[in-house]
Amino acid sequence: MPANLSPDYKAAEVAFRRASDPKERLERLREMLRTIPKHKGTEHLQADIKTRIKQLTEELAAGRKGGSRSGPSHVVRPEGAAQIALLGPPNSGKSTLHDRLTRSHAEAGPYPFTTQFPQPGMIPYEDVNLQLVDLPPITDQYTVPWIVNALQPADAALLVVDVGAPDCMDQLGGLLSALASRKITFVPEWKRAHRTASEAPRDTEEISDPFAIRLPAALVAARADENPDADDELEILQELLEIGFPSLAVSARTGDGLDALAKWLFEALEVVRVYTKAPGRPPDFGQPFTVRRGDTVQDVARMVHQEIADSLKFGRLWRNAASSGRQVGRDYRVADRDVLELVTGRE
Repeated sequence: MPANLSPDYKAAEVAFRRASDPKERLERLREMLRTIPKHKGTEHLQADIKTRIKQLTEELAAGRKGGSRSGPSHVVRPEGAAQIALLGPPNSGKSTLHDRLTRSHAEAGPYPFTTQFPQPGMIPYEDVNLQLVDLPPITDQYTVPWIVNALQPADAALLVVDVGAPDCMDQLGGLLSALASRKITFVPEWKRAHRTASEAPRDTEEISDPFAIRLPAALVAARADENPDADDELEILQELLEIGFPSLAVSARTGDGLDALAKWLFEALEVVRVYTKAPGRPPDFGQPFTVRRGDTVQDVARMVHQEIADSLKFGRLWRNAASSGRQVGRDYRVADRDVLELVTGRE
């Protein structure tokens, strides 16, 4: 039966996909339920939306009861230039890797399921930070029930494996299978066009699943110091499982390869740093605003303040030290290390 989804519903669904804050996601879910056509063809989707509303409402209520917490304990609000989920089977070296990359001092031990709750930390790279969230281990026998909500704000994932473990292939296969059963899948492409394809409005009448999560992923061997053939083992593992993720071999114990991993993440995520300046003043190089390749002057203005974005007329842009500020429109695409002055209607 045709879904006959209304433009209002489609807009609400796109807004839900883009939302990262739990409260905003709840508002968008309610809007989806309000605007979805009520007929037999959408009954399943209506039920799914109601279930998600109930789960997220309970998560938010649990956070409020927790005193100082203002949100659900199983969802980490995004900070920094991007949020990356750290996933892996038990005893893969995941938590030790998180500690070395972020200096989180999170508990790590030689026994399974040391990590019980999301553990956020920041990976510094030059003048920006990437948020890395360590999540509980995943097996084909057990996955925490809140994993979907925890992965909703993520921009990408690192899948950590111990290539020296005899059952490494079964562990990774079990992880991928367990998450796929919860509508969470991974793709090898990290380009922005691929990440945002699912957010584009649809003109067809078919119902896609608005709750399916597809994250770009990379495979990481965290104990390369214990296995000199880690790169080859990663390649064999990918061939056997018929996956084609980017792969990196590092050592969480010695630190080898960690700087290269931070650089790789920055480049793969296509982070763009923009430094702002006020009229007649030097640029603020203290902390850049971070967007993604393909984003525009308007996107930067929105990050500075919504009122500035609403009243923005144009920007003045400096692309290098020798250039003079030139006027650019709101839809002009910014590049890494641009200096931008935002001119509003009030100026």
